[in-house]
Amino acid sequence: MIFVDSDETDNRRETNSRIADAKEYVAAERSKLVVSLKKVSLLREGRPILADLTWEVHEQERWALLGPNGSGKTTLLRIAGAQLRPSRGTAYILGERIGASDLRQIRKRIGFISPALGRQLRMDETILEIVLSGRYAALETWWNGYSSDDHQRAFQVLDDLGISRLAENSFGVISEGERQLVLLARTLMTDPELLLLDEPVASLDMGARKRFLVQLERMANDPQAPPYVLVTHRLEEIPKGTTHVALLKEGRLLAAGPLEQTLTDELLSDCFD
Repeated sequence: MIFVDSDETDNRRETNSRIADAKEYVAAERSKLVVSLKKVSLLREGRPILADLTWEVHEQERWALLGPNGSGKTTLLRIAGAQLRPSRGTAYILGERIGASDLRQIRKRIGFISPALGRQLRMDETILEIVLSGRYAALETWWNGYSSDDHQRAFQVLDDLGISRLAENSFGVISEGERQLVLLARTLMTDPELLLLDEPVASLDMGARKRFLVQLERMANDPQAPPYVLVTHRLEEIPKGTTHVALLKEGRLLAAGPLEQTLTDELLSDCFD
């Protein structure tokens, strides 16, 4: 007959319970992290584009990512958008680890606006078709089927942005500023859990830039809107309501934190030389 010490059994149970609680806590905290990068590097032809970068974006945060040309802003945004895998380090996007999850499924949960996206769309597509295509993160509507609810949602998003009048127009005949609003509508089609914007107003004139930033400011102050990361190198393009700022220089994170603490003359001077 084998006798088991009851105290030892109780200790094991308590230890297992603590381990389970710790794992549950880590999982819960990770779920609140929209982006979690730890010691991430990205190499191209042996040259570091990003180096040893650690950064976190939480729910309800609105970030501006600043840095000079060539600092790695777009590369960092593409990793956050599950479009690139880091060469080193670990990256969790919306709770999913890059390298251990289906990137296509993660991308469907993310709204991404970039100059490259606008160039991939056909100029003869209607605005409604382009917005609808965002439902499945596709470039063409004929790849998928769309319900009446999808059409209603597309019209609603266009109306919310004040451009529903353009629904039947072709993408090629509207202004550059209107195109950026259409791309924003496309990203909002599926209520994304994360919104990434890569210099969305860089090519716009003053009026179009203001109209786009007004919409972004409205989202920044809407608690129901998704967290966003806006890439820019102009301070005047940071909308009111932005909560955090990250400064990138030569592929390294110079500073990241609340806007009031990070957007200082000293740090900006260091970042932009």
